[in-house]
Amino acid sequence: MKRIGVLTSGGDAPGMNASLRAVVRMSIHRGHRVFAFYNGYKGLVENDSAEMYNRSVGDILTRGGTIIGTTRYPAFQDPEIIKKAARHMNLLDMDGLIIIGGDGSFRGASDLSDHGVPVIGLPGTIDNDITGTDYTIGYDTAVDTVLDCIKKLRDTASSHGRTIIIEVMGRHSGWIAMRSGLAGGAEAILVPEIPFDLEDLCHTLESGIARGKKHSLVVVAEGVMSASELAHMMKDLVGFVANTVVLGYVQRGGSPTANDIILASRLGARAVDEIAGGNSGIMIGEVKGDIVTTPLKEVLAEKKLIDPTIFHLAEELVH
Repeated sequence: MKRIGVLTSGGDAPGMNASLRAVVRMSIHRGHRVFAFYNGYKGLVENDSAEMYNRSVGDILTRGGTIIGTTRYPAFQDPEIIKKAARHMNLLDMDGLIIIGGDGSFRGASDLSDHGVPVIGLPGTIDNDITGTDYTIGYDTAVDTVLDCIKKLRDTASSHGRTIIIEVMGRHSGWIAMRSGLAGGAEAILVPEIPFDLEDLCHTLESGIARGKKHSLVVVAEGVMSASELAHMMKDLVGFVANTVVLGYVQRGGSPTANDIILASRLGARAVDEIAGGNSGIMIGEVKGDIVTTPLKEVLAEKKLIDPTIFHLAEELVH
């Protein structure tokens, strides 16, 4: 019998609960005991944990967020804090820890692994910026949420003949902006990975108006600049007036899509078997439909780039 720990860390993402459910139920199905640490690494450091049972994760499959809480915990960069967490794992006689989160969470996981703690990472972030998996848990839901907002904003933009700049999440990654912008037929998509020319952007929007378009939508990732900053620059350059909408945390909430639930369930179940098999220091992902493992060091060393073919397709379809 193994004793397996699990925590969710960093920004919440739809599907984290589905992943937690898979970890708990697969652990019990395999004859292991599973313990949840509350509020991410903070719970591990403070030894705030509880044993989980089948009933503990009942009716959470379609719930957004995470029932065991999450937090950003900068103190976990301190080597002494990491050592304290590793000692708690030993004192609790844990055989391994499954960590559901993004790149910041994986840095903590890698540090724990260096201190002898067996760890498995599951990519839970709406940004889809993790190498070693085609999609991260929560990304599909976030794109659908943004797309729903785009459709609503298009209605009002068309009614009033307006241009609306929609700011979406993505400090270093344009995956959400790119995919939701393409699906929503945005006139322009701005992402951190690809430079843009302000004059060209204004010309594109003005050309659309000249052709009789009643509205324009611009989707901008927050890592490029804020929607309000872009609107001011456009007005100062050519007198172009645009309204702004910041979607913010609404992108993280809501019930996960079927794709996110299935992905989270597959990855969570596989993580249990990897821990039980004595594997550590890896992330579980899905590539071309197959469940694969990638060393955490490799995941952290390589930035996942957006697909330029999708980005340029969106540009071409605007004209």
